[in-house]
Amino acid sequence: MKHLLNSLESSLAQSPVGIAVELPGGLRLGNANADLRLRFRDRMAVVALAMGEIGNVGAAIVEGRVALEGSMRQLMAAAAAMLRSDPARDEQVAWWRRVLLRARSMAAHTRVRDAQHIQYHYDLSDDFYALWLDPRRVYSCAYFRADGMTLAQAQEAKLDHICRKLMLRPGERFLDIGAGWGGLLLWAAEHYGVDATGITLSRNQHAHVQRLIEERGLQGRVRMQLLDYRVLQVPEPFDKIASVGMFEHVGHAQMGHYFATVHRLLRPGGLLMNHGITAGGLDNSAGLGAGMGDFIERYIFPGGELMHVSRALQEMARAGLEMVDTENLRPHYARTLWAWSDGLEARLDEARRILVDQHGQEQGEKALRAYRLYLAGCALAFEHGWIALHQILAARPTGEVAAGALAGAQSDYPFNRAYMYEDRAAAHAAAP
Repeated sequence: MKHLLNSLESSLAQSPVGIAVELPGGLRLGNANADLRLRFRDRMAVVALAMGEIGNVGAAIVEGRVALEGSMRQLMAAAAAMLRSDPARDEQVAWWRRVLLRARSMAAHTRVRDAQHIQYHYDLSDDFYALWLDPRRVYSCAYFRADGMTLAQAQEAKLDHICRKLMLRPGERFLDIGAGWGGLLLWAAEHYGVDATGITLSRNQHAHVQRLIEERGLQGRVRMQLLDYRVLQVPEPFDKIASVGMFEHVGHAQMGHYFATVHRLLRPGGLLMNHGITAGGLDNSAGLGAGMGDFIERYIFPGGELMHVSRALQEMARAGLEMVDTENLRPHYARTLWAWSDGLEARLDEARRILVDQHGQEQGEKALRAYRLYLAGCALAFEHGWIALHQILAARPTGEVAAGALAGAQSDYPFNRAYMYEDRAAAHAAAP
């Protein structure tokens, strides 16, 4: 134990922010006058801190075995300094463990289990999410196109960025897989004149978007369905498809089927925008290290699985989709998450009241502690490159070499980026 404490003291001394640590027996380490204070009631949590297992320390905080005083930004700066290794490192996973992980992924991503996972997270409380999301409740990476943008402005910029990449045109049939609270679905309909369909597994989100459709008089041109992407059947394929913040929930074992389903739902020549979180390491089959992956699986996103962008591209190609453009928005997501984290920290009393009222004292307090750590911890992970965010634009080739803007294009994609920077007013002139 003495060696462990010496190691812990050494780590604390290297932290860029002062930390005061109180152990279960009353022994105190670190800077006694520090603003960041951790009071341990559990010896195993002390061991986790000394070993750099910051995800396990986070779990102890959620469970009330470690009391925290201080800001999330201070805590994350200290956490990064306590790490013993890169959480995105590629581990040599034995073949038998890969088989077990794939079996686990298959079992975790049935239609019933996926619905349970989505409802666990997204149906926590609409009022809670509204405290720290932008007014449109866009729960995905924003696009800070210009300096000085607010979160709300950056989210609108992201919505428009996606619509431009998809080259949406009035009258086109547009599908949003995992449409959330309807931000992209309604933006595409109102600004680009598309006939829009959204699907979700969240009952709360479905009800919210249905209300917005009625309030804005968009019935007949916009619809939201409560169903799984695997069972969606349509009389004719869509011209354009977006999937934003959804494929992280699909699971490795189902990824081939997911992209094959997208291929089925997309007309030949049509475009797909797949916007999602990707792993920083090439083979993160077991998730982020240092206990971070286990924390997110347990408290935030049960069933969530990440893969490196190269593997996502392989699965797309196997399904017959051609990647035509890819953009990494990793630092944009770090800034988005810090905006969410700061927004939640500024309204902790309101957040606590909402969660306690809906889930009871114990569960409400635990959920609040989990989200505080989750938002700030993910901001840290994106900053350090342990995870990333890729927008992958893909086409379903027509097979007709003469079709398209250029010979061999075989799709709506012009194979240049000029269309993304043209005056938006011209593109919207015909929108109703």
